[in-house]
Amino acid sequence: MKTLKIIAALATGVSLSGCTFMDTLTGPAGEGPTSHLYGVATTQNINAQIAYGDPASRIRALNEAFRAAAPDTVTFAFNSSALDGAARNALRQQVKWLKDNPQVRMTVVGHADKVGSDAYNDRLGLRRARTVVGFLARQGISRRRLDAVESRGESEPVVDTEDRERRNRRSVTSVAGFERHYVGDGMDGEVAHRLYRRYVGGQIGVEEAEVEGG
Repeated sequence: MKTLKIIAALATGVSLSGCTFMDTLTGPAGEGPTSHLYGVATTQNINAQIAYGDPASRIRALNEAFRAAAPDTVTFAFNSSALDGAARNALRQQVKWLKDNPQVRMTVVGHADKVGSDAYNDRLGLRRARTVVGFLARQGISRRRLDAVESRGESEPVVDTEDRERRNRRSVTSVAGFERHYVGDGMDGEVAHRLYRRYVGGQIGVEEAEVEGG
């Protein structure tokens, strides 16, 4: 009975402070996000979860950044998987963005127009995707970052026509996800591990551990 009275008293006090009893039991340590007792570490942890808690949103944002920096699509001549000058220039821009963003993995999808059989166009779309991957790899992009290479054949035309259409003869590159072990911008697991070992060994202080990164 005494225990129930104590819980009731706690619940009353919590409700007067503007939050629920369950919020107190299940919420993060500290008085609240606006309190000086909340703690920098807890605040940063929650902010990180907000930033990376929705991978789909993060990938959409990266795709927007990618398309703003480089063409995501290259087109091909009829019945060809060869890259012309315009395609190579577009892919070089993709290479630059990929090197600036080493944490991301990409998917490359090939397409064809509707001239020819479905089976042939599936194979042609795949050749186009593989040509793009080969070019990116020769420019220094690891093949492990280029996954889900596939063909959609003639099934997803940009222009709905049965005739020859260059805009349908294309390969599209997009962000698929993050590299394995990626834990967020500014500090990967390997850097954190090295800093921790140096800190516990007394080689650096807390302040230095917090700012070192690069």
